[in-house]
Amino acid sequence: MVASDNHIGAGPRPKAQVKLRFIKAFRLFSGSRSRQSSVQVIRGFSQAGHDRIALTIGNFDGVHRGHQAMLSRLSEAAADLALGSAVLTFEPHPREFFAPESAPPRLSTLRDKLERFASDGVARVYVVRFDASLARLSAEEFIDQVLVRKLRVSWILVGDDFRFGRDRAGDLALLRAKAADYSVEAMTTVTIDGERASSSAVRSALAAGNLGHAAKLLGRPYAMSGRVAHGDKLGRHLGFPTANVVLRRKPALSGIFAVRVHGLGDEARAGVASLGVRPTVKQDARPLLEVFVFDFDEAIYGRRITVEFLHKLRDEERYADLDRLTRQIRVDVAQARDYFATAK
Repeated sequence: MVASDNHIGAGPRPKAQVKLRFIKAFRLFSGSRSRQSSVQVIRGFSQAGHDRIALTIGNFDGVHRGHQAMLSRLSEAAADLALGSAVLTFEPHPREFFAPESAPPRLSTLRDKLERFASDGVARVYVVRFDASLARLSAEEFIDQVLVRKLRVSWILVGDDFRFGRDRAGDLALLRAKAADYSVEAMTTVTIDGERASSSAVRSALAAGNLGHAAKLLGRPYAMSGRVAHGDKLGRHLGFPTANVVLRRKPALSGIFAVRVHGLGDEARAGVASLGVRPTVKQDARPLLEVFVFDFDEAIYGRRITVEFLHKLRDEERYADLDRLTRQIRVDVAQARDYFATAK
């Protein structure tokens, strides 16, 4: 069932009214300069809008093919009903709010998701902070205060296993039972090679190093984006200068990979990437994405790049000294070049 990772709910808590947050809207563009699409991003719940909307709800981590089917159906219904298309999503993920230590790795940043929404034709995204006030809302209060009064929904699309509200008591049946001012549609399961497309399935494929299967579930190679930051220059000292992207959270995969890098010119560039904690050079380090771009030597600090993971070469290892690490890097580079040579 689509959006099974998109649950809203909490354990028993005192009844409370939702705290409405101020609106902070801006335009986010996606695509080439010659053909841009934009999405209006609204931080928090707005006051009652003047127009009614078609809405889907969820976290959309990874924006996989199940999510894409939902967004396509949302746009189709919005056009048919002459409504604005909108997504309601949460930051942080509810599971990060309730149990941050055990929450699963994120597949995508908020910016990445917004760019996907824009490219899929969504007109408006409500990014709502998931906090104690929201978590305490009963399912009925969520419907009345948020969906009806604040968002003024006319049509709602959710996965058929969608749950929401305090104790996760709300479900599709309740949404339909309360549907005096709106209609409800359930999105059926999207399967890929017999497996349900879900964020959990993508994470499992990435953790196992099965990038091909992850790409099937996503409809594209798995990618990570970020700005190039200054590092300790060890790669340059070893003869392999890298573009470093600092990660805020634990990634969904680790190891050494053949990659394709976007954002360094009109064409994507091939390279090899290390994603992990660099056990040979540091202890208790935070995860870092380091990319050695083939046949490229330009200053790119501050540039935003997107790294597509195409093929896993090996797991991350700890070496006895830098000489052994350097020899292994040479092997990794050679293997990645061979991969691109045979993949053409």
